[in-house]
Amino acid sequence: MIQAKGYVYSENLQAWADRLSADKQRTYELMHLRPGDQVLDVGCGPGMDTLLLAQLVGPTGQVVGVDADAVMIAEANQRAAQAGVSAWCHHDQHDALALPFHTGAFTACRSERLFQHLVNPAAALVEMIRVTRPGGWVVVLDTDWGTRSIDTDEIDIERRLARFETEHMNHNGYAGRQLYRLFRRQQLVDLVLEMRPVHSTSYPFMRQGMQMEDCEAKALAAGVVTAEELQRWRRSLEHADAEGVFFCSLLMTLVAGRKP
Repeated sequence: MIQAKGYVYSENLQAWADRLSADKQRTYELMHLRPGDQVLDVGCGPGMDTLLLAQLVGPTGQVVGVDADAVMIAEANQRAAQAGVSAWCHHDQHDALALPFHTGAFTACRSERLFQHLVNPAAALVEMIRVTRPGGWVVVLDTDWGTRSIDTDEIDIERRLARFETEHMNHNGYAGRQLYRLFRRQQLVDLVLEMRPVHSTSYPFMRQGMQMEDCEAKALAAGVVTAEELQRWRRSLEHADAEGVFFCSLLMTLVAGRKP
């Protein structure tokens, strides 16, 4: 089934969460959390990060996750209950561009792989900064899908599909490269900028993680590739996988800044 632009499956998020555990831990470190802190996770999905953040701030703290998807919120709250942290970790359905919290409500705020789905990521960052108290940290990790590269002899098809994925599968596929500019324009201080490379030699993982089935179907419908080219493309990747030489890479950008 072809999903709407920007739709992300829960199993897709879980697949990436397992692969990006070190990158996630780095975002937690840059939030400089202590027991008793109040933390906001914007675009929390099914709560994979909020449960870990709840362990860092402990029962004297508070973790709030927000997401636009009601199904994700329900799953996140169920996970929090199962983990025994729901007393200080809860999730609500809200718009990232209009957070219903008072100014300075949180010690720190983070977002991961959300800005790629937003038409106006700058407005989301403004809201994240607003609800963070002075001296608190704002941390964002996101993908630059324009850097995606898959080793194949079908280079022309790969480039067409890569650009289609970047510009049509998400509302803002170039989000990663924009983060430094967005943070600088908001005059956050003590900026930390890190590039986080991601690679995989697993074709099955990348088909799931990149939702390649949806991308290829939409590219075919849009006339970006023909049915014959799509067959050639898939055969090339299947052959690489069978030979044990499949390789894919992309770059993520991590930026953290302190609110003056």
